Amino acid sequence: MAMIHVNRGATSLGVFSEEEVREGLRTGRFAPGDIGWREGMANWQPLSQFPELGSATPAPPPPQIGAAATSETAAPGGGLPWERREERGLVNAFIETLVMVLTKPGEAFAAMKREGGLGEPLIYALIGGCVGGVVSFLFSLGLQSIGFFADRQSTFAAMAGMGIGSAVFLVLLPLFIVIGLFIGSAIVHLCLMIVGGANQSFETTFRVLAFSHGSTGPLQMIPICGGVIAGVWALVCSCIGLARAHETDTGRAVLAVFLPLIVCCGGGLLIAFMFGALGAWNAAQH
Repeated sequence: MAMIHVNRGATSLGVFSEEEVREGLRTGRFAPGDIGWREGMANWQPLSQFPELGSATPAPPPPQIGAAATSETAAPGGGLPWERREERGLVNAFIETLVMVLTKPGEAFAAMKREGGLGEPLIYALIGGCVGGVVSFLFSLGLQSIGFFADRQSTFAAMAGMGIGSAVFLVLLPLFIVIGLFIGSAIVHLCLMIVGGANQSFETTFRVLAFSHGSTGPLQMIPICGGVIAGVWALVCSCIGLARAHETDTGRAVLAVFLPLIVCCGGGLLIAFMFGALGAWNAAQH
C-alpha cells in the first residue's frame, strides 16, 4: 500500500497509510486543506482531492491563500540540490544540500531521489568527508606542534612522527571513506531487512548514508570535539533518513542503525564472561 506524505503548509506532519489519513480526516487530526503526496504523483494536492479519501472529507478545501505553500515544499523524490547541481552550481548545490540535511533532515531525505546511481552520493560523501578529515587532521598536527597532546600516542601523532605518514593518510583517506561507506551501508541495509524496515533497495540505504556522512563530515573541523559532534549527528541524520526514504517507522530505522553496535557489545560481553568463567574454573581446580 502506498504511503502518503502529509504537510500542513510548509510543515511536514509525517508519512501515513491511506487508512490512517482517512481516519485522521474523520477525527479532525488532518484538515481537508492539508496537502499530500504519494509515489507516482507529480505535485502535492489537498487531501480533499484524493479520490480514495473523498468519502472521508466532510467539506471542500478552503481557498488557497497563495502558491507559496506548495512551491516552497519540495516534492518527495524531486531531488536534493546536489542532485540538481547542473542548474544550481557545484558549490551552491553542495552548501545547500549540507545545510538542508543538517537542519531539516526529514524534508531533505523525503526529497532525496531513491534511485539514480551510486556515483552522485559517493562524490558528495567524498567531498564532505575529505574536507572535514583533512582539516581535522591538520588541526591536530598544529596542536601537537605547539605542545598539546604531547603525552598521547594517538594514531595521528604516530603518523606525523613517521615523516611521510601525513601524506600517506591524505592519500588513503578517500579510500577509507569509500570502503567504510559501502561496508557500513551493506551492514545497515541487512539490519534494516532483519527488523522489517527495508522497503527500498540497497541503493536507497547507500544514498541516505552517503548524504548523511557527507553533510556531517565538515563538522569535524570544529576544534577538539568536532569528531564526536559529527559522529552523533551522522547517526541522527541516518536514522531520520532511513525512516523517510524507506517509508518505515523511526523505531525500526534506529534499531537497524544501532543493531550492529548492540551485537558487537553483546558479543564482547559474552566472550568476557566466558573467559572470566573459564579463569574462575581453572582457579577452582588448583
